[in-house]
Amino acid sequence: MDAVFWIVLGVLLAVAEIFTTTLFLIMFAAGAFAAAGAAALGAPVALQALVFAVVSALSVALVRPVIKRHAMPSLESGDQPFGVEAIEGSTALVLEPVDAERGLVKIDGEMWTARSYDATRSYAVGERVQVIKVRGATALVWQDEISTPGGLPEGKR
Repeated sequence: MDAVFWIVLGVLLAVAEIFTTTLFLIMFAAGAFAAAGAAALGAPVALQALVFAVVSALSVALVRPVIKRHAMPSLESGDQPFGVEAIEGSTALVLEPVDAERGLVKIDGEMWTARSYDATRSYAVGERVQVIKVRGATALVWQDEISTPGGLPEGKR
């Protein structure tokens, strides 16, 4: 019966980690699964709790920093960005009007659906915009300060 409790706790913690994505709760799930193993081997409840605490603490202290270091975005680690990270910050050309609901831009020769990063802004065909963030297959764009007339102060155009 004790092993079932630890397995259920481990599964609940793992599912909760899916919603938090902090790599914290999953470490406690590992501790719960280790305690379930101890329970299956017939360890008393006090030893099961100790196994849970020790494995959880070691996971948080030793494993989590390694995982976070390897999961660091390439811009922070100094590596060359690729995929979505390479698109964020790039300039795009508006092909169809972009607003908070719809739009189409061209980024490095590829067409992307786009939305305005600021819901109150819209961009006309031919304007240059900057990709602020990518969510799924949609680029969230903002006015490109350098290449858009009016983006620079009067004396800087």
